[in-house]
Amino acid sequence: MQPRNVWQALFRPGYLLSPWPWRAVAYLLTGAVTGAAVLVGLVGVVAVGGVLAVVLVGLPLLAAVAFAGLPVAALERRRLRLVDADDAPGAHVEPAAPGLRSWLTTRLRERATWRELGHTFLVACLLWPAEALLLTVALFVPLATVAAPLLLATVGGGCETKVLKVWTVTGWPAAFGVAVLGVLLLAAGGYALGAAAGARAALTRLLVAPRGGDPQARVVELTRSRARLVDAFEGERRRIERDLHDGAQQRLVALTMSLGLARLDAPPGGPLAEQLARAHEEAGAALAELRELIHGIHPQVLADYGLEAAVADAADRSPVPVDVEFARPAPRLPRAVEAAAYFVVREALANVARHSGARRARVRAEHRDGRLLVLEVTDDGRGGADSARGTGLTGLADRVSVLDGRLTVTSPPGGPTLLRVEIPCQSIQLSGPSQSSAPSGPSLPSEASPRDERAGTVTEASA
Repeated sequence: MQPRNVWQALFRPGYLLSPWPWRAVAYLLTGAVTGAAVLVGLVGVVAVGGVLAVVLVGLPLLAAVAFAGLPVAALERRRLRLVDADDAPGAHVEPAAPGLRSWLTTRLRERATWRELGHTFLVACLLWPAEALLLTVALFVPLATVAAPLLLATVGGGCETKVLKVWTVTGWPAAFGVAVLGVLLLAAGGYALGAAAGARAALTRLLVAPRGGDPQARVVELTRSRARLVDAFEGERRRIERDLHDGAQQRLVALTMSLGLARLDAPPGGPLAEQLARAHEEAGAALAELRELIHGIHPQVLADYGLEAAVADAADRSPVPVDVEFARPAPRLPRAVEAAAYFVVREALANVARHSGARRARVRAEHRDGRLLVLEVTDDGRGGADSARGTGLTGLADRVSVLDGRLTVTSPPGGPTLLRVEIPCQSIQLSGPSQSSAPSGPSLPSEASPRDERAGTVTEASA
């Protein structure tokens, strides 16, 4: 198996005869050149920015120094391939929105940006002189020693020469002895340069190309990918609801109408009329079930009129009388938040009807400070709700946690039960007919008829 980096190659036989010593030399040499160039560039930018700061023109130049680590880190990740074959990805995340302002804000908030800036100053002030000194001692000094016979033959006329201008060599035996010593020093220097290149690469990877990525960047990317999955899931739910509404439901409506017309044409009281009546009733029942299924997948009232109308509709469908209270007219929220909140309320009301034995329930909602949606579902049932008994609380908590929300349940034996949901979100501005949470024309579509009173009043709904 071929070594993946210079550290692995150091402990393999034949290291000196492999390309790894030369790759280590190239890595350290380009590092010294890069560090010197970065130092000159930083000094120049700071000097020009300081002079021009008097007329405010130099302030952007001085501010740009904070981003000096970005190009240097990108170059360091490319140079890392000389001594490390593993991938060297950056630790930055993509800005949440396009534009220069979003890019600047994202980069300034990332710890990776400041780590790379510190690495840049380290390269410019400390690392490149150390690399240059090491190359001189471990490579150029041994090479000059190995060249002692050549120097004696050319410069010294075969009699006397100086190695490194400090060591006088007289005669051919001494020259060849010095050359043998130079070969040994060159071999030792090859290992020293390999170790130094490995240490330098490890420091670079730690600061600008961590193997596991920046934990903060991974958390941000995970949060964004989770939000994208939620949006995709809700979009798929809406697509399924639309396909069922426009496809299967319309066919069932047509079938019901055809059976109704056939009943009118059939002789009354005969077996054919009875079979058509039965088929007509079955088609009507199937249509009703399909409509309930469509409503459960994604209710149209939620998409058209918002969370307040959808919660009132869910309360109207509940077999237990439910009071609905919104602290103020509810703004439109992100689709994923509205969908999660609606389904939490619907599932909570279903649990109240199935398990609590309550005579009445209450749903209260409030959008606090424009940043936090708070939902509370209470009932006067027997209490004792426990997620371990399969009452759906775990599923509700999982659905809310996807949006960085929190669900808490207080349900002592004997009741009452309080389910509280908090979801961080901000209101959005919509255009078109669904801009407000209540319609301006007819009250609601035919599938929802909640008795809703707005502006902080209590709405009563019962089955």
